[in-house]
Amino acid sequence: MTEQHAYLDMDLLRFTTAGSVDDGKSTLIGRMLYDSKSIFQDQMEAIEKASARIGGEGEEGVNLALLTDGLRAEREQGITIDVAYRYFATPKRKFIIADTPGHIQYTRNMVTGASSANLAIILVDARKGLIEQTCRHSFIASLLKIPHIIFCVNKMDLVDYEQDTYESIKDDIEAFCSKLDVQDIRFIPISALKGDNVVHKSERMDWYQGGTLMYNLENIHISGDYNHVDCRFPVQFVIRPQTDEFHDYRGYAGRIAGGVFKKGDEVAVLPSGFTSRIAKIDTMDGEVDEAFTPMSCTILLEDNLDVSRGDMIVRTNNKPEVGQDIDMMICWMGDQKLVEGAKYSIKHTSKDARCIVKEIRYKVNVNNLHRIEDDKEIFANDIARISIRTTQPLFYDRYTRNRATGSIILIDESNNKTVGAGMII
Repeated sequence: MTEQHAYLDMDLLRFTTAGSVDDGKSTLIGRMLYDSKSIFQDQMEAIEKASARIGGEGEEGVNLALLTDGLRAEREQGITIDVAYRYFATPKRKFIIADTPGHIQYTRNMVTGASSANLAIILVDARKGLIEQTCRHSFIASLLKIPHIIFCVNKMDLVDYEQDTYESIKDDIEAFCSKLDVQDIRFIPISALKGDNVVHKSERMDWYQGGTLMYNLENIHISGDYNHVDCRFPVQFVIRPQTDEFHDYRGYAGRIAGGVFKKGDEVAVLPSGFTSRIAKIDTMDGEVDEAFTPMSCTILLEDNLDVSRGDMIVRTNNKPEVGQDIDMMICWMGDQKLVEGAKYSIKHTSKDARCIVKEIRYKVNVNNLHRIEDDKEIFANDIARISIRTTQPLFYDRYTRNRATGSIILIDESNNKTVGAGMII
């Protein structure tokens, strides 16, 4: 295998960072990129110039937060406003980082960055411990069914690397997380500014016996995070080249949302319910005998069925729910408040439809997870349970079973802005 193919075949881990303002998210990412030698020379020179202009920090005299805080307003205020994506790789794995804002008014940005993540890093200031934003971000990570959460107790250098401080914070977070539905929770004491336990093991915290943050990111098992049982293939595009070479070619392109599809499998097409067998599976690298989530591919069927964008190819003996009345938790992102009777466009997998909000059941207090049933005023950054009715039947699974087929976005038809992210219950 060539070096280029080996790189393409590497595991891809998507992770998001969250935490309160000034907890050091951007500095942490900068430290990871710096210590793992993932910064280009010209980037480094630009950061050094900017650091000299506004004042450096850290042992290198470089403000590492500037690697991710790309907006001018972010650099001036020293905060993260929008989601910043960064890409890097180590010899073991490729990474996509979503650096999300810490301010309460940017909770919706965190939802955007975390929606496709395998893992969330939640930073906690060692001087402050468990605070409201830690609870909020932990709850959102649980709601979005992020399979792995790593709590990084940062700024250990400011509490003299004391083990008791770390253990006390860890106990508080574990007590709160016992109310949440999270599969895998880990804790690491770090100093992003000094580099302790980020990429290199800390000599100043020899009482901590676990792996560094980078070790955890490189070795955490993520292939089991996908649903390989329920076969779901939302059709995005019908490929009909109509050339002499591919005169009869009719392929259905899309990204597999669940399960494993094999050549010869008997499948059904929703909503028609007609059945056929898979004749061929094409990918960018040529024909394959099987394809699985989250691969993108083109499926060809033995029979000429009427299949179009928004339809779904599934196994005949394992079909999703089909319905127009949907119950879901929603993270509201709109500037206008959510009201009963409002109408929105929706996107669900590759399907476009419209909906009406039938009922707002309750709002969630994200600090103590209590339901607020007497306050149904849903504003930006609120989380609530609602029910909607759609103009067309959707083919869906519960979000806890499949994140791809269990999620919906609501769109304001007047300006085409995404105003809500929904998780089907």
